[in-house]
Amino acid sequence: MKKISTYILRYWYAYVLAILCIVIAVSLDMLSPQVTKRIIDNVIIEGDMALLPKMLILIFIIGIGRCIFQYLKELIFDIASAKIIVNIRRDLFNHIQSLSLDFFDKNNTGELMSRVKDDVDRIWAALSYVSMLIIEVIIHTGIVLYCMYNLSPSLAIFPTIILPLVAALALLMEKKLGKIYESISEENAKLNTVAQENLAGVRTVKAFAREKHEIGKFLSHNKRYYDLNMQQSKVFIKLYPYFQFITKLLPMIVIMIGGSQVIKGQITLGTLGAFAEYSTNIVWPMEMLGWLSNDFASAIASGKRIKKIYAEKPLILEVEKPVVLEEVKGNIHFDHVSFQLSEKNILSDISFDLAAGKTIGIMGATGTGKSSIINLLQRFYDTSEGGIYLDGANIKDMSLRQLRGSISLVMQDVFLFSDTINENVKLGKKNLVRNDEVIEAADGAQARDFIERMEEQYETIVGERGVGLSGGQKQRLSIARALAKKTPILILDDSTSALDMETELMIQRSLTQIDATKIIIAHRISAVRNADEIIILEEGKIVERGNHDSLLQNKGYYYKTFMAQYGDYLEAQENSDEVFDERKVAACQ
Repeated sequence: MKKISTYILRYWYAYVLAILCIVIAVSLDMLSPQVTKRIIDNVIIEGDMALLPKMLILIFIIGIGRCIFQYLKELIFDIASAKIIVNIRRDLFNHIQSLSLDFFDKNNTGELMSRVKDDVDRIWAALSYVSMLIIEVIIHTGIVLYCMYNLSPSLAIFPTIILPLVAALALLMEKKLGKIYESISEENAKLNTVAQENLAGVRTVKAFAREKHEIGKFLSHNKRYYDLNMQQSKVFIKLYPYFQFITKLLPMIVIMIGGSQVIKGQITLGTLGAFAEYSTNIVWPMEMLGWLSNDFASAIASGKRIKKIYAEKPLILEVEKPVVLEEVKGNIHFDHVSFQLSEKNILSDISFDLAAGKTIGIMGATGTGKSSIINLLQRFYDTSEGGIYLDGANIKDMSLRQLRGSISLVMQDVFLFSDTINENVKLGKKNLVRNDEVIEAADGAQARDFIERMEEQYETIVGERGVGLSGGQKQRLSIARALAKKTPILILDDSTSALDMETELMIQRSLTQIDATKIIIAHRISAVRNADEIIILEEGKIVERGNHDSLLQNKGYYYKTFMAQYGDYLEAQENSDEVFDERKVAACQ
C-alpha cells in the first residue's frame, strides 16, 4: 500500500495554499481582540469618539476577510481530499481486482465492500475536515499564545500549563477509542455481509421460510454493533467532560487574575478585555481535540484494515516479459497436470491434446474436477504439477490478457449485470461488438425470440443477477455473450442444463458452425456425443476416454449414463424401425 503521504504530496500545492488561507483567516481573527482593546482603552476610557467609526469599519473588514479565507480553506481541502480519495479507492479496487481467486475464496463480499466504501470514507474524513481542523488548531493555538504573551506574559502562563494536559487527555482518548473502532469496523463488515447475502438470496430465504431465522441473525449482529458503539460513547462521555471543564475554567481564571492586575494598575482594562477574548478563542481548539482524536482514531483503524488487504499478494503473476502470440489458433495440450487446493487433491495426472477447431467433451459426477480443468486453463489457479500449453506456449509464460481474451466462457453459474441485454451480450468485447453482431449471437443462442418479444427488446434492463429472467433465458444470454466475443476457444461449462432438449439441440447445431476449439463440460450425453474426444473423470483422474461409439462399447461410466438418459427411448425403439432421433428423446426424459 502506498503511504497516505504519497497521495498528499501529489497535491502539496493545494495544501500549501489551504494552509496559507488558514494562516490569513486565523491572523484576521486574532486582530479582533486588538480592536476590542483599542475601543475599550481609547474610545470608552479616553473618550476618543473619532476612532470608533474606524474601529467599526475595521471589524467589518476583518469579518469579510475571515469569511473569504475560511471559505477558500474549506473549498481547497474538500477538492484536494476528494481527488486523493478517488485515487486511494481506485488503487484499492485495482489491487483487489489483481488478487487471485484464492483470496475471494476466503473473503466474503460484504467485508470487501466495507473496506472499499466505509473504511475509505473514514480516511477521506481524516484527510478533509479532520486534517483541516487539526492544522487550524495548531496554527490557531500558536498565534493565540503569541498574542497572549505579547499582551501579558504573566496571564499567558495559565493556558500554557493547561494545553499539555488537554493534549494528554486527547492522546488517552485516541488510545482507548482505537481498539474499539477496530472492533466496530469488523462488526460493520459482518453486518454488511449478512445484509448483502440475505438481499442477494432473498428468494431462497423466502422459499425455505427462513425470514425469522435470518432476521434473528441480522439482529444479533446489529446488537453487537450497537454494544460496540455504546462502548465508544462511554469512553467519550467519561473523558470529554474533562475537556469542557478545563476550557470553561480557563476564562474564569484569566478574568479573576487579570481583574486583580487591572485593579493594581499592572495592565489596562482593554488589555484584560482582549486577553479574555483570546482565552475564549483558545477554548474551542481544546474542545475540538476530543472530537478530532475520536475521528482520527477511526481513520487510523480503517487504514490498518486496508493495509491487511494490501498485504495480500496475487498468486497468479505474469512473467516479466510474457510471451505474446501473433495469432492464437487454439491448440491446447495438458501435460500430466495435477492440482491441489487447500491441501486437497483435485486433479491427478490429466493429459490430453486438443487440436485447433476440434471439440472435447468432459463428463463425470459432481466434484470430480471438471470445472477445475477450465479454471487451470484460464489461470485462475496454477497447476501443482505438469504444464498446460496453448499453441505450444506454456500458459504460465503468456500474457494473462491474451490468454483470457482468447477464451469465451459460458459458466455454470450465470452472472448478468444490472444493465441492458445489449450491454450484457457485449460484455466480452464491449467496444468492438456491433449491434448486428449482438442480434446474430442471440440468434445462435436461441435467445432472439424471447428478447424481441420484450417491449424494449435489446434495451431491456435485466435485474440484478438476471432477476426477472428464467434459468433457461439467463443461460441463453450467457451463451450469446460468449458467441459475440468470437474467440478461438469456446468453453461451455454445463451451460445448457436449464434448457429443454429441443432448444439445446438447436444451440448445438449453431455451435457446430463456429470455427473454434471447443471444450464442453456436461452431464447430458446429448451435449458431448458429437465431440471428437470425450474424457470421463472420477476422483480427479481420467478413467475413460474416446469418442461416443468407443465409450459405449466399453460399457463403463459413459455407457451407464447413456442408458440412464436414453434407456426408455431405446426400449421403445426396439419394437419399431425408427432411426435414433434426439428430438424424440425429450419426450422420454
